[in-house]
Amino acid sequence: MIYFGNIKFLWLLLLVPVIVAGYAIMRYRRRKALKAFGDEALVNELMPRYSAVKGWLRCLLTALAFACFVVGLARPMVGAALKEHQSSGAEIMICLDVSNSMLAQDYSPSRLERAKLAINRLTDRLVEDRIGLIVFAGTSFVQLPITTDYISAKMFLSTVDTRSVPVQGTAIGDAITTAIRSFSAQSEKSRAIIVITDGENHEDDAVAAAQTAFEQGIKVYTIGVGSAQGQPIPYAGGLLKDSEGNIVVTRLDEETLKSVAAAGGGAYVHAGNEEFGLNPIIEDIEKMEDETFSSVVFEEFDEQFMYFFAAALIFFALEMLLGERSPKKKLFV
Repeated sequence: MIYFGNIKFLWLLLLVPVIVAGYAIMRYRRRKALKAFGDEALVNELMPRYSAVKGWLRCLLTALAFACFVVGLARPMVGAALKEHQSSGAEIMICLDVSNSMLAQDYSPSRLERAKLAINRLTDRLVEDRIGLIVFAGTSFVQLPITTDYISAKMFLSTVDTRSVPVQGTAIGDAITTAIRSFSAQSEKSRAIIVITDGENHEDDAVAAAQTAFEQGIKVYTIGVGSAQGQPIPYAGGLLKDSEGNIVVTRLDEETLKSVAAAGGGAYVHAGNEEFGLNPIIEDIEKMEDETFSSVVFEEFDEQFMYFFAAALIFFALEMLLGERSPKKKLFV
């Protein structure tokens, strides 16, 4: 399996055909200029050492060097084979709100991006705990099944945005219900749900869902993202407005989130820009009794970028050494 650490750089590969096309246009204009200067055959005799083949070869080497350099920037990695892994710890399902209100910018760069950064840092801290990800808005679904494969967790997390769930709204209760069904059969005691949202629940009874989770031995924690003053929601190059043309302001509903956490036997934390709130929750989860799990994961990826950078350097060196002139003397007569 090949994984790219910075896959966005691969868009630069679209410039490779541009390099070739640019050189072809330059050759065409050069030839046209020579025809205007005089008879083409006579002009070519005045430049006996000029090699058109070498010109194209230099162009090809430049394109190959650039392509290798771009692939190197994208940080290709090769994963080892799957292996069975034994671990002991807790199972944590994270429910992440991806409704439009999470685009508000009272956190930098936005509520959603700040939450994703906090989850990403959380995976760096986990050792043997299992983690899963549920995204929700007006409905919910499992973005990442419960796993100890933290590399895959980061990959799935990077793809999350407000378009991940087509139905808008904030159905916290549905997300908790989905999380309850998503724990593995191996887990019985050390289970926790972390809900990250602005708390504006419009769809269902989140408190009842949290109570159901608690009755099944699952703790429910909530992290409130936003401010009581509220923020407008960036949308389509402007600000989101209601049907009457008024700017929509999204405010943090702490009371709902406190009630959900209380019903779920967990705790509520108001996210800050510096301390988002996951650390104290994880510290509380770590006090739970560890359970032993069996899972299949990829081993650590091996970086391959240095080979592509080396190939790019070689191609660039060959291009500079080649030149466009034919040698004065032929090796074979």
